[in-house]
Amino acid sequence: MPRSRNKLADWTQYVLARLAGFALSVGDIHSNLRLMETVGRLGYWINKRRRERVLANLRWSFPELDESGITRIARQSFEHFLKLVVELAVTPRVMHADTWARHVQFRDMGEGLKWFNAGKSAIVLTGHVGNWEMLGYTNALMGYPVDAIARPIDNPLVNRWVLDVRELRGLRIITKFDATDRMVQILGQGGQLGFVADQNAGKKGLFVPFFNRMASTYKSIGLLAISQQVPILCGFARRIGPSFHYEISTVDIIEPHHWQSQADPLFYVTARYTKAIETMVRRDPTQYLWMHRRWKSRPRWEQNGKPMPASVQAKIESLPWMDSATLERLKQPATD
Repeated sequence: MPRSRNKLADWTQYVLARLAGFALSVGDIHSNLRLMETVGRLGYWINKRRRERVLANLRWSFPELDESGITRIARQSFEHFLKLVVELAVTPRVMHADTWARHVQFRDMGEGLKWFNAGKSAIVLTGHVGNWEMLGYTNALMGYPVDAIARPIDNPLVNRWVLDVRELRGLRIITKFDATDRMVQILGQGGQLGFVADQNAGKKGLFVPFFNRMASTYKSIGLLAISQQVPILCGFARRIGPSFHYEISTVDIIEPHHWQSQADPLFYVTARYTKAIETMVRRDPTQYLWMHRRWKSRPRWEQNGKPMPASVQAKIESLPWMDSATLERLKQPATD
């Protein structure tokens, strides 16, 4: 039975969120971005627990970097996260059908646009890198509306407000609690489904490589692509320069014929789109949400202090992009 909510607390949070959103959406965008960059820098030094988590994640992910490089990326990732708050607040005011081209440029989008223009079903996938909300918002403004899967915010008042902002220009949101039938229906009608696909999937997830560690990843995206025989378009929107300007890129398109010859299609698809998210992050690691606990869940063999099973190692070795150094790193026990 769901826990009853405190209506006074919900309304207080809602009013404060609306006031903060209004304050950040008025005035000069660039001044607000600089302000939040300062707040993010301050948060880096104040929030020791999250700072240490970010530093630990970066040290494992980029063993080739020295400590000064790790510290710089960590600090800038805090700044990036706070600047996102401004960008989300001003997007409805700034981005319109006749203005979006001033703020967005494209890179390697030819093949992806072919799928959209043909009206074919596809899964559109990104990670918590750059401005993931901008990706869906721009697609909708261009006339390519995407049905995005999102977890509802616990506070129903804040959730309704955020949904209204997201859907203002044509982006459609599906809550993940009632999504399965609707997702199949959308793909069957030639629609596109959007996912932010780098959350920790818990002990029941499929463990695939991500930045030198095995990461628990949801099986549902791969299963949906395989069962419906639709491609997965992997792309992202990242901030370029200090202004309200973004580059939207496609980094990989995984088509049905790519997995049909694989011994384990689900492992291959999941590992490949996770590799695509890693590629996005490497374009600019300062724009990734390093503070989230992506590697919290660990494989059973690690928990039991045993080596990686030969069957898992064989699957990893079969990945076309895998190299021996990365494989050895993956076999080492890791902590969050």
